[in-house]
Amino acid sequence: MNDNSVRRDAWGSKVGFILAAAGSAVGLGNIYLFPMNTGEQGGAAFVLIYLICVLLLGVPVMIAELSIGRRAQSDPVGAFKVIAPKTWWKTLGALGVLTGFVILSAYTVVAGWTLKYAWITGTGQFSGVDSAGIEQTFKSFVSDGPSVILFHLLFATITVWIVTGGIEKGIEKATKILMPLLLGLLILLVIRSITLPGAGEGISFYLKPDFSKVTVRTIMLALGQAFFSLSLGMGAMITYGSYLSRNTNLVSSALYVSLVDTSIAFLAGFAIFPALFSVSELSPGAGTGLLFLVLPGIFNAIPLGQFFGATFFFLLAIAALTSTIALLEVVVSYFIDQLHWKRGPSALVVGSCAFLLGIPSALSNGSVDFFSGFMDVLFDYFFPISLASGALLICIFAGWKWGTQSVMEEVRSGCPSFKLAPVWTVLVRYVCPVAIAFIILGSVAPWVNSS
Repeated sequence: MNDNSVRRDAWGSKVGFILAAAGSAVGLGNIYLFPMNTGEQGGAAFVLIYLICVLLLGVPVMIAELSIGRRAQSDPVGAFKVIAPKTWWKTLGALGVLTGFVILSAYTVVAGWTLKYAWITGTGQFSGVDSAGIEQTFKSFVSDGPSVILFHLLFATITVWIVTGGIEKGIEKATKILMPLLLGLLILLVIRSITLPGAGEGISFYLKPDFSKVTVRTIMLALGQAFFSLSLGMGAMITYGSYLSRNTNLVSSALYVSLVDTSIAFLAGFAIFPALFSVSELSPGAGTGLLFLVLPGIFNAIPLGQFFGATFFFLLAIAALTSTIALLEVVVSYFIDQLHWKRGPSALVVGSCAFLLGIPSALSNGSVDFFSGFMDVLFDYFFPISLASGALLICIFAGWKWGTQSVMEEVRSGCPSFKLAPVWTVLVRYVCPVAIAFIILGSVAPWVNSS
C-alpha cells in the first residue's frame, strides 16, 4: 500500500474547485437540516441568525482554513505539522479528521434514504397515497434495518468509487455536472411550491421573524448549522484548499462557496414551507422526517410529479454525495500524505470502516424513535459542538499562533487588494472566538433546552 512518490492532485480550474467546495457544503445540511431547524425554531428568526453566523463567523473561518491548506499543501494533520512543527497543533488536524470520519458514518445512513426515496417515487409507489400512507411508508423503511443498511452500503460504495478517481477526474468532474442540475431542479420546485393554493401562509412563516421564540438553543443550532453546512471545523476546507494553486483568490472563493451554500439552503425553505402549509397537515416543526414526509405529498399535487419526485430525490442524493465525498477525502488525504498509502486502498479501507461504524445508527431494532433519537444526538449536539470546537481552535491558530499577518500574506498571493483585511483580523481574533466559545458553553449547559 505504501507509495512515497505519489504526485499530489490539484484542481483543474477555479470553477471546478468552487463547485466541488460548494458541493461539500451543499447537501443534507441545507435541504434536510436547515428546513427542519427553521421549522422547529420559529421560522425567519432562525434564518436571520443563521445568515449572521455565516457572514460574520463562517466566511472568516473558511478563509482561514483555505489559507492553512494552501500554504501547507497537505492534509489537516500534515498542514499543522508544516506550519507549526513540533507543536500540539497537529492534534487539531487529527480532531478534524476524526470528526469528518464520524460524520461520514452517520451521514451515509440518512443519504441512503434519498436513494430509497428516488426508487419509491420513480416507481409510482406514492401516487394517490395520502399523508398517512406516506408517513407509514417512511416509518416502515426506517424501521427495516436490513433495507437501511443496504442503501447505506450502496451510498458508501458510490462515495468510495468517486474519491478513488482523484481530485480532477473524480470529485471535480462529478460536481461540474451535478451541482447545476440540482440548482435548476430546486428552482423549478420552488416555483411550483410558491404557486400552490395557500402557499402564502408558508411564505409568511418563512419570512416574518418571531424573535419571541429565540432561545440559547436557537442560536446554538444556527451556529452549528452554519459550520455543518459550510463543512467548517472538520478539515474539509483545509483539505480542499491544499489542492489549490497559489494564484487562486481565496476571498472570492470563500464568498462564492458560502453564497451557493446559503442560496441552496434558503431556496430549500421556499420549496418546503409553502407546500407544507398548502398540502400537508404536518406542523413546521415536524422534525426528522420533514423532508421525507412533506415532499412526496408535494409531488402528488403537481403535474408529472412522479418524474419530478424521482429526479429531485436522486439529485438530493447527489447533493449528499458531494458532501460525503469531501468527508471521505479528508481522511483519505491523511492516509496518502502521512502514511503514504495509495489513493485506491486508502479510500476502500476508510470507506469500509465508516460503513461499519454507521451500522448501529442504521439498525433501529424496529423503533423509529430510537433511530430519530440517535440522529438527534448527532445532529443537535455532537456535530455542532465538535465542529464549533474545531472552528474555535482554527481561529486561535490563525489569529494568534500562525498570525493574521501570515494568513494575509497567503491570501494576498491570489488577492493583492484585500481591503477588508483589518475587519477579517478583528473577526478571527476576537469576535469569532468569543461567539463560538459562548455557544459551546451554552450547548453543554443544563439550562439550554429550557431557555
